[in-house]
Amino acid sequence: MSITDKLTPAEWEIMETVWQLGGSPSVRDVLAKAYPDSEKAYTTVQTIMNTLVKKGLLISQKTGLVNFYTPVKSRNDMVQSELKNMLSRVFNGSAPAMANYLIDSQDLSLEEIQKIKDLLNKKAQQLEG
Repeated sequence: MSITDKLTPAEWEIMETVWQLGGSPSVRDVLAKAYPDSEKAYTTVQTIMNTLVKKGLLISQKTGLVNFYTPVKSRNDMVQSELKNMLSRVFNGSAPAMANYLIDSQDLSLEEIQKIKDLLNKKAQQLEG
C-alpha cells in the first residue's frame, strides 16, 4: 500500500458515498447524500474530493461547469489494502494474531461466535476441495 492509498476518516466518508452512489457523482451529489443536513460545506467536500484525485483514487472529468468523479479502486480493493497494511504494521503480518485480538477484545454473543466458526469452516472447506 502506498502512502496515497491511505485514507483519512473524512476521505473514507467521501469514498463510501461515491461507491454507494455508483457511476460518476458530482460534488453536489456527494454532499446531498453524505451530509443532507449541511454538516459539511460544499467547498470542504470539493477539497476532499480533489485531494482524492491527487492521491489517484478518484478521476475527475469536467462536463460543462461540473466535475464528475469516478473511483479508481473498488471499496473491496481499498478495504483489502487497508487491512493488509494494518495486518503488516500492527500484527507483524500474522492473521491469527489479528483474529485473536479481535475475538478477545470484543464481547461476542454465542450467535456471533457461531457465525465466525461457520466462516472459518467454509474457508477450510474451500481450501480442502
